[in-house]
Formats: sequence, structure tokens, C-alpha cells
Amino acid sequence: MTRPLCILAAAAALLLAAPALHSQDTAAQESRRAALQKEIAQLEQQIKENSTKSSNALNELTLVRRQVAARRSLVQESELVVARLRDTIAARQAEADRLQRRLETMETYYRRLVRSAYKNRDARLWYSYLLSSKDLGQASRRYTYLKDLSGQMNTQARRLKDLRATLGEDLVRLSELRKEAEDIRNAREQELQDLRKEEQRSDKLVASLQQDKARYQQQLETKRKQVEALNREIERIIAQAMEEARKKEEAAANSGKKTGSNAEDIKLAGEFAANKGKLPWPADGPVVESFGQHNHPVYTALVMPANNGVNIGLSADAEIRAVFDGEVKRVIVMPGYGRCVLVGHGTYFTFYCKLRDVAVKSGDKVKTGQLLGRVDTIDGQTQLHFEVWKEKEPENPETWLRKK
Repeated sequence: MTRPLCILAAAAALLLAAPALHSQDTAAQESRRAALQKEIAQLEQQIKENSTKSSNALNELTLVRRQVAARRSLVQESELVVARLRDTIAARQAEADRLQRRLETMETYYRRLVRSAYKNRDARLWYSYLLSSKDLGQASRRYTYLKDLSGQMNTQARRLKDLRATLGEDLVRLSELRKEAEDIRNAREQELQDLRKEEQRSDKLVASLQQDKARYQQQLETKRKQVEALNREIERIIAQAMEEARKKEEAAANSGKKTGSNAEDIKLAGEFAANKGKLPWPADGPVVESFGQHNHPVYTALVMPANNGVNIGLSADAEIRAVFDGEVKRVIVMPGYGRCVLVGHGTYFTFYCKLRDVAVKSGDKVKTGQLLGRVDTIDGQTQLHFEVWKEKEPENPETWLRKK
């Protein structure tokens, strides 16, 4: 292959590979944008339900601020997509320009070659060229050269045709990329407008909260008592479950009978621990309150009750499912939390709260993904409260659940 053709082939290969590279680079960003858009829609539904079913401005502020954060992330993702598209368009345009220049050079060379062949098309000249050879070897080489020249002309004609088609396809793709970038830029502008509206809504809620501090302090104190009561009850249930398991093993040992329950618990706990970061979510929704201690979003000097789990915003009647195989230890009802289900996984425990109805009872064996119940709406909030405990210590559930 001649050097010009090598360069053209390399340029064409780069152009053909570019769409696949672009697709790979943007797939993850598009996935993140879709997840954020879904989260924003879920939060908007939560906000609407909170507004119609509750006058608790703090609940609404929590949801709105979460929505604002998701919207900011969405705007950032859109900006990244636009920047990547801009870079891709520039790179593809540069390659197309280089290919165009090479094609023009090659076409000029090819036209000269065709004109030369046309001028010398008289067969007598070809015969004279062959007959003037010094010997048979030179004649053979000249014949091979003339034959190769004819074949090369045909080959180059086909390659020029293919490269023109490649350039045409690439120019079409460039037009599509520009349209895609323009659409995303327009969507980003709409996202920015929505973000400004949500920020204004947040500011109004803050102003409302600031006007009635005593009222919201009272709500906070009620919430604190509910959280503390829930934490004490969970600790009591877990301690009781662990004590029951210990006594069962001890009684079996004293009677000389062998029991496999302890070995089963150890095996189950090991399997649960091995799935850290891989557990399925108990329901599909955004985390509206994370694990740990938080300050009040308005009165920042006030410390909110510690959250030993996460609160997941859901649509009404959403199904709640077990995140791993286990045994239902208790089904209880708690003020502010409705019905709650505690599932044991050996020395690990998962806790599902704020359920309207429950599909299991104490002692039931459950499998991963099995229906435990449906979420309830309490004080205008349709949320699942979900916790993970290792023996008597709560752990951050988000470190156990798989990344969305």
C-alpha cells in the first residue's frame, strides 16, 4: 500500500472508532443523568404528597433541599455531557478536515495517473516498451509493472470511493452530534430554571420556619422522643434475640444434644457480611435522610436526633422487600414509625419501619427479595426507615446496599 493510502486508511480507522469511543464515554454519564432525573421526579411526588397531607414545613424543606442537591448534580452532569460532546465534535471535525485534504491530494494524484494512462493508451507504445527490453527478465519485470499499474489504478479508485463514503457518513454524524449537543444545552437551561425555582421554594420554607421557632422546637422534641424510643426498642429486641440464641445453644450442650442453629447463624452472618455493598435496596426511592447525627437545617445550633438508619422516599403503597435471607425476629408497632419488622441474619439484623401492613410474622423464614409489607404515610411522609445492625451496633445502610 502506498504511503498516501496508509495515511488515509489510518484516518478512516480513527473516524470509524470515534463513535464507539464517544458512546462508551457518555454511557455512564447518561446513566447518571437518568438516575438523577428519576430521583428528582420521586422527590417532587413526595413534596406534593407532603404538602397535601401535612403542614410540617420541616419535612417539606428536607425534601426540597434534597431535590435542589439532585438538580445541581443533574446540571453538572449535563454540563459534562455538553463539554464531552463539544470535544468530540471538535476532534471529529479535525479528522474530517484532514481526511478531506488527503482525499483532495489523492484525487489530484489519481487524475494525473489516469491522464497519463489515457495518453499512453496506444497498445503499440506498451508493446514497444516491452520489446525494447534488454533481456527476457527485464521484459518480465516491465510486464509485471504495467500489470500492477493497471491493478493499482483500479484499487485506488475503489478506495477513493470508500473514503468518500466514510467522509460523508462522518459529516452526517457530526451534524447529529451538534443537534444532540444543542438539545442537551436546551435541557440544561430548563434544569437551571427549575433549580432556581426550587431554591426559591427552599428559601420560603426557611423563612416560614424562622417565624415560628417555638412550634418547630416542639415538633423536634416530639421527634426526638420517638427516635429514642425506637432505638431503645431495637436494642432490647436484638439483645433478647441474641440471648435466646445463646440459651438455646447452652441448653442443647447441657442435654448432650447437638444443634446446628449456631453453625447456621455463623454461616448466615458470614454470607451477609460477604455481600456488603451488594445487597439489593429494600425499595426503590431516594435517600431523603442519611445515617448519623445532623443539625437542624434552619436552626443550626439545634442537634437533630441521631438517625441509626436511612429514610427512603417512596410512592404510596410501595412494596418493601427483604434485602437478604433471614428470620423474622419481631413485628412491632412504634409511635411515629407505624409497623416495623426486624429480620435476623445470624449476628446481623435489618430493620424495616413505617409499614402500613405486614406480610410476615415472627418466626417466618424469608428470602432475599421477599415481600415484607407496604410503606405507610405518616405525618405526610411516605418513607421507609431502614436500619442495619451488627450485633448491638448500628451501621450505615448505604455501605451495605449496592450502588444505584
